[in-house]
Amino acid sequence: MTTVAMNLTGVVEAPVMGSSPYLVDADGAPYVPIGTSGVVLGVHLGDSVLAHDADHVAPGVTLEHRDQAARHALTAFACLGNDAVVRTGAAAGARGTVLGKRGEEGRVIVVFPDDVLRLLLPGDAIAVRAHGQGATLPGLSVLNVDPRMLPRLELPLGVRGIVPSSVVGNGIGRPAQMWDLDLQEVPDGLCLGDFVAIDDLDVRHNAGYRRGWRTVGVIVHGGSPQPGHGPGLMPLLCGPAAALTVHVDGDQHLGLRADDLDFRP
Repeated sequence: MTTVAMNLTGVVEAPVMGSSPYLVDADGAPYVPIGTSGVVLGVHLGDSVLAHDADHVAPGVTLEHRDQAARHALTAFACLGNDAVVRTGAAAGARGTVLGKRGEEGRVIVVFPDDVLRLLLPGDAIAVRAHGQGATLPGLSVLNVDPRMLPRLELPLGVRGIVPSSVVGNGIGRPAQMWDLDLQEVPDGLCLGDFVAIDDLDVRHNAGYRRGWRTVGVIVHGGSPQPGHGPGLMPLLCGPAAALTVHVDGDQHLGLRADDLDFRP
């Protein structure tokens, strides 16, 4: 069965906050959440998830839609590896690639080359060719993956490490087509773009505990000082652990990097 592609649109998000700039960290201290949305400069795939003094920072830009229902659809349908094209503004015509998504109201993370990022502004329109949601593999569920990226996920898949489902914070109980999973403890050396396995977690529907099952995903944003939050993993594959085979690379792991993404002219 062939998956269906759809042309969708979003706009580059503008960071927003209430009348106070502060959030509260795990120790009760206030902080200002830099980097949580909009156009983020100087952050790249391969950077440590703890390298930046920021909150939920992701490489590239985050997209929204001003109609909330359309924003939910954009988030649900966009997949890792989808093409993105800037339609308005100084960077019109430039191409990027969808990296992932985040929950709450819904955000799609798109990676662009640095010279394009410097030109982008909140409100610029970006078209996404959404393709891949609903795909399957024998014995496994596939989520959030463009079919062109599936060869990069060949089993046994190398991962930075394996963590238990008990470390999952924000995102548990949520639909994995629209939310990432924040990890409250992470493997040593974890970087943006790394693959991580979570044991005893089933994300086929709402993410939740299931003994003997495994979920593998890609790290799409960095850490957070907030309790219950941390580096974000977007689920990609899910199934019984015996079928979803991985090998732990540790310090030798090379996850998803810019060279794996397609910035075709």
